[in-house]
Amino acid sequence: MRGRSVLVATADQLTAALALIELDGIARRLVLCPSDLHPQHLSFVIEMAEVDAIVFDAENQSLDACGIRCRVECSARITTVPVDRKPSQQTEWILLTSGTTGRPKLVMHNLASLTGAIDQAKTQPEPVIWSTFYDIRRYGGLQIFLRTVFTASSMVFSNYQESTGDFIERAGEQGVTHILGTPSHWRRAIMSPAAPRMAPRYVRLSGEIVDQPILNQLNSAYPQARVAHAFASTEAGVAFEVTDGLAGFPGAVFHKNDNGVEMKIDEGSLRIRSGRVASRYLGNETSLKDVEGFVDTRDMVELREDRYYFVGRKDGVINVGGFKVYPEEVEDVINRHPHVRMSLVHTRKNPVTGAVVVADVVLDQASETSGKQAEQVKKELLQLCQNTLSRHKIPAAINFVSALSVSATGKMARQNA
Repeated sequence: MRGRSVLVATADQLTAALALIELDGIARRLVLCPSDLHPQHLSFVIEMAEVDAIVFDAENQSLDACGIRCRVECSARITTVPVDRKPSQQTEWILLTSGTTGRPKLVMHNLASLTGAIDQAKTQPEPVIWSTFYDIRRYGGLQIFLRTVFTASSMVFSNYQESTGDFIERAGEQGVTHILGTPSHWRRAIMSPAAPRMAPRYVRLSGEIVDQPILNQLNSAYPQARVAHAFASTEAGVAFEVTDGLAGFPGAVFHKNDNGVEMKIDEGSLRIRSGRVASRYLGNETSLKDVEGFVDTRDMVELREDRYYFVGRKDGVINVGGFKVYPEEVEDVINRHPHVRMSLVHTRKNPVTGAVVVADVVLDQASETSGKQAEQVKKELLQLCQNTLSRHKIPAAINFVSALSVSATGKMARQNA
């Protein structure tokens, strides 16, 4: 494998983890293939990354048809003989963006940029067992895997074939102390009867906008845990963590530069520059950084008093009669209702305005089973929106649903993602 561009395409996360450890410093390039990559994009990834070797652990028809002659089958259950690795180069790590439509972008990192947020000298007073809802072949999961390795801790892997309840129960049985996921992951976790079977000391959210209701719910569900939320992306790396229990982030993070991360807001969009950002897109003419080295995260923020709040994605805005609406802004209001567990805002065609706002809402079990209470909640939600939002942002319809679709990356599955 020395000097090759290697596609790590295993079904098992542990096998992938061992392959990454063995091949860093040996392979010229490591391409991390997540389990949810659509087969139709595989040939594109192979071509763009100039893949000439594949590591796999199970039969896969898509891999069989890719035409790569160098193929290595491996398993976490095979005992290997230690060899003198003699690292020969700095390996490029290629991660795929998590967009739900279209071809993924291939983002180039190296081990230094991926581990820039890890304090290897920090010691924990008690043993730490990490876990995450993320796949380790995505940026969020890879951060936890590398943190586990570099701090000599333990880790419990998730499994995409496992239900949320089963994963939580297994994490509890294994004594997980530190666990991470998206707000959508955590909303589903809190709704699970298995939620009390885990007792973490540290809970963190990232990947989506974190609102106050989910922070309050986590503090209530896990009173012994420190609840934090962080901003990170595949391109921009880890920027900051918020631990004060409040949604948004204080303006002081723009002035605190002891971690080497610089941030600014340009036309409402958060931009980041640091040694943690990726170097470039692979096989893509789109520039990852501007002339000053800042990455445009395309996450829109607004200042309210002395605190900044995320309002949505630049490319996620929906148009209602010529007015812009960020779905997340409406969801933030709806989620404040005590009987709401999660919500998804989208549009429906309208002959007058072109589109109107529609909200799909999951209620708590008590309200869901009581039709009379559900109707009362609907009235209260409309009143809450009318008191808080501009007229064009108020949902024209509120639909109560039993569940909402979440992508393999743990993010809400949006029509315009």
